[in-house]
Amino acid sequence: MQRQATRLFGAALLLTNGPLTAGTTGMEYAEIARLKGMNETVRGIRSMNDGEHYTTLENNDIRRHAYTTASAGESLLPVPAPNLAISDYTLSPDESMILIASGRHPIYRHSYTTSYTLIRDGRVVPVLREAEAPRDASFSPDGLRIVYSDRNDLYLYDIASQQTRRITDDGRWNEVINGTTDWVYEEEFGITKAYAFSPDGKQLAYLRFDESQVPLMEMMRFDGKLYNQAYSFKYPKAGEVNSVVELWIANLDTGERKRLDTGPESDQYIPRIGWTPDGRPWYFRLNRRQNTFEMVVCEPHGAQRTVYEERTQQYVERVDDKTVTFVDRDRFLVRQESHTGYMHLYLYSLRRGLLEQVTRGAWEVTDVVGSDGKRVWYLSTETSPLRRNLYSIRLDGSDKQRLTQGEGYYTVSPSKGMKYFITTFSNASTPNRTEVCDASGTPIRTLADSRALNGELAARQQPVKEFFRFTTERGDTLNAYRILPRGFDPARRYPVLLTQYSGPGSQQVVDRWSMDWEDALVEKGYVVVCADGRGTGFRGEKFKKQTYGRLGALEVEDQLSLARYMAAQPWIDPARIGIYGWSYGGFMALSCALKGHGLFRMAIAVAPVTSWRYYDTIYTEIYNNLPQLNADGYDKYSPIHFAQMLDDKRTRLLIIHGTADDNVHFQNTVEMTRALNRAGKQYDMMVYPDQNHSMLPDASGHVRQKMINYTLENL
Repeated sequence: MQRQATRLFGAALLLTNGPLTAGTTGMEYAEIARLKGMNETVRGIRSMNDGEHYTTLENNDIRRHAYTTASAGESLLPVPAPNLAISDYTLSPDESMILIASGRHPIYRHSYTTSYTLIRDGRVVPVLREAEAPRDASFSPDGLRIVYSDRNDLYLYDIASQQTRRITDDGRWNEVINGTTDWVYEEEFGITKAYAFSPDGKQLAYLRFDESQVPLMEMMRFDGKLYNQAYSFKYPKAGEVNSVVELWIANLDTGERKRLDTGPESDQYIPRIGWTPDGRPWYFRLNRRQNTFEMVVCEPHGAQRTVYEERTQQYVERVDDKTVTFVDRDRFLVRQESHTGYMHLYLYSLRRGLLEQVTRGAWEVTDVVGSDGKRVWYLSTETSPLRRNLYSIRLDGSDKQRLTQGEGYYTVSPSKGMKYFITTFSNASTPNRTEVCDASGTPIRTLADSRALNGELAARQQPVKEFFRFTTERGDTLNAYRILPRGFDPARRYPVLLTQYSGPGSQQVVDRWSMDWEDALVEKGYVVVCADGRGTGFRGEKFKKQTYGRLGALEVEDQLSLARYMAAQPWIDPARIGIYGWSYGGFMALSCALKGHGLFRMAIAVAPVTSWRYYDTIYTEIYNNLPQLNADGYDKYSPIHFAQMLDDKRTRLLIIHGTADDNVHFQNTVEMTRALNRAGKQYDMMVYPDQNHSMLPDASGHVRQKMINYTLENL
């Protein structure tokens, strides 16, 4: 009763002298979600073979457009249109057919099963009807067959005969996976399809995962049933056993299969596979420590050659589809940072090795858009770490041209042949604008401009991010932004919420339009501030890798420095500072609340990692080494081990977690609360039954409204 009486009295004072509080008018999360939904995008862009047309997915319809002509486009679906909930689509190599994925039944973050339908000769043809849970289907290069996965095995479907043949036959749940990935590869390497056709379509390279020895994780499902059930899946936690991954080649004509030798070490990663343009299989090989990376090409008679190798003391940045880009039958581009300390492009030859450093400077190439064999188009941070612009440059490093002129953030989808680009631009004050541009970057026409959203934001005078830099007590300069309430008065004192993620290589401070639940607080008179501390990305290798082996040490120092910096501002109420984070950010919010010695009035940690011993091998070990080699780095900075430091008389702590979080397991919160209970600490908790790491399928809006309410009540 005493605490409630004090809270009501404080609110009465603030109504006349300070920011707005709970119960006053302003945005709730439903309004924010409505505005976010008005930020226009163009979905499902696919360039067609002629380089003059592209397709999109619009209102459950697949439409063909000319790059240069403004029109409603032409539907590629038959009339009447089939009753399909289109989640994805693929054109056949000759563009005479469309393979449509209809419906989506999620497995984990990226993976899902679906139903497939073929559009052929203007007819709707159900395919893969024998499959129980098909996924990851794709056309062969000749367009005659479709390969797909079903229950951990691969199958081949012949379009003409409508016959299905099994490629593999040893797939078993929680034991063997063929042609798709296990949980940790999907989450950390961002792939689900683990197979690749040879250029002639006659062979299929695929990965086989033996996860039989990987420890079993059991996640409880409730689902409103009388008896709850455990959902079991293989999840390798830091230091534990990974899947043994093999590379196999299947002859699609004869059915013959053979395993390729990927070296004597089985405790390694094979994060990507493929074929050279002239038909030789290749694979990426990464050691368990993830500080040695190789690209290996397999020769026709069994020999193998390492055509690219990178070794670093700490780690090689995680590879993806743009790490290597072939530009012709012999040459390929590599995007890497170890040579100069910044992510740049290098031209290699399969036969002769390194040819050229293509880009250079104290900035980073963030994406390879494409190449025509003479030039490469790429996005980079050259104008600012906060921004992305499109450039092109000759493969010898000459004649660099900037093709986008806006000051903000671009994403780009090129046409075949690089003659046109569809660019989507936004910055802190400007929602998405999507345009077709020619090869020089000159806009041809506008596809979407978020005009209605722009009008609403202008009418309500929506506050905008202001970017700044500040220097910590240790002399580190950090990028940050702040959002000030409408009608900001520097003579008043405002509460402030620190929002952050802080994970290695991440970036939150970026000149790109966004809205989320924190904007409701700005509407109600709060200041929102975000800073990217040491260890975050796009400021070079040295800045990023200094947190290696001690996750939560330097990052926490930087957020505490930000809190003290804000407390020193004459327009901030130093007694009303809060902090929030989700996932890695939740780990940080907890750590700051416990180590802040009452600096924070409130902290919200959503789905927090509370010990890196509980998280997966690939992510944790790349940044923190194996626990067998760095036990101190795992235990010294775990919030569980300093729960007694929470000053619960001055800091209100809210922990939020979904019980079906397959990524950061509910175990993290259970063990954190166990430690807080033992230490006699008081805290608040919100549990979301059967929701995953993103609070899906049902609670993504509810959790954000909860955080709005909690902040208004406690900060």
